[in-house]
Amino acid sequence: MASMSKIQPTFGGMLRNLIDDGILELRTEPLDALVERRLKQLWEHTPCPRCGNRTIRTWEHSDRVWCRSCQFKPAYTYGTPFSEKDLPAGEVLLAFILYADTLLSINQIAIVLDRAYNTIHTAIRDLEAALERGFPIVWNRLKRPHSGPLQIDESGKVCSGYKGQDPPRPGRVRGGSFRRGRTRWQGRHGDQLTLVAACRDELTVIRAKKGIRYEGDLGPVIEEAEDFSQPLGEVWTDGLQAYRWMEYEHRTVVHEERYVSPDGVHINHVESLWSVIHPWLRKFRGLSKQGLEQAAHTFGCVRSLNRIGASLFALIDCFALHHFRSFA
Repeated sequence: MASMSKIQPTFGGMLRNLIDDGILELRTEPLDALVERRLKQLWEHTPCPRCGNRTIRTWEHSDRVWCRSCQFKPAYTYGTPFSEKDLPAGEVLLAFILYADTLLSINQIAIVLDRAYNTIHTAIRDLEAALERGFPIVWNRLKRPHSGPLQIDESGKVCSGYKGQDPPRPGRVRGGSFRRGRTRWQGRHGDQLTLVAACRDELTVIRAKKGIRYEGDLGPVIEEAEDFSQPLGEVWTDGLQAYRWMEYEHRTVVHEERYVSPDGVHINHVESLWSVIHPWLRKFRGLSKQGLEQAAHTFGCVRSLNRIGASLFALIDCFALHHFRSFA
């Protein structure tokens, strides 16, 4: 019998076999070049982090940039989430794309790239943190016009699980299965999160919130969407009682009666998200509260960029622009 360490997830293992057999070639050198070209372009328009002068020079065949004023010569990845990784920049970017835009789990991505799980996990988590800081900067730079109402909906309760809890609860206490191995815990009252989404045109904001109160849970989601799409205009929701306390111009469709009100109010756009994000979240087989919050936000950012047909440069900018703005 094969040891547990050698058992591979089916889809990830088959994809790895295609690569090993030479049927599918995995080349990340073009992505390496793409990341390098974009980061060097950003360096050329950024003041030096040491002396503050705009005297940075780059070279096509060098992994260093050079400040002519203070002779500072950092690597072009200096300070970005591509720096000091055990992976080339292209593999870091590819790992994140496979994570955020496919149903492959981090374990399966590690198998496809033939890397250690912790190496891939660390790289993806660093990019996620950078994405949260950089997405607002990039989205505002894209200056996409927004029109129409902001649609708000909640997905019901999503179990967050107890991953990372110290000490972990026994399986029977937390509602888990009696069988061995990892199972999806069903949760209990107070241990669940609600996914709340706000959609306006191409912009999608998704957050995982504990409970479903307006003041502490729904308000911040609307405010975040408003920050990205001024002026906000109307808000459309279903008949959930928590929405009644909104301070915004607000129109409702009562789903017990119909899905589109006589005057055209609906939340079909945002509701369609749940059929997409729930299969994506299931690949994690349970997330911590913090992990679910981060994953939901990442999904919304990447979906927004996909819907406007943004280039990979825009995604790289999400990871790097916050860093370069800190020099200005």
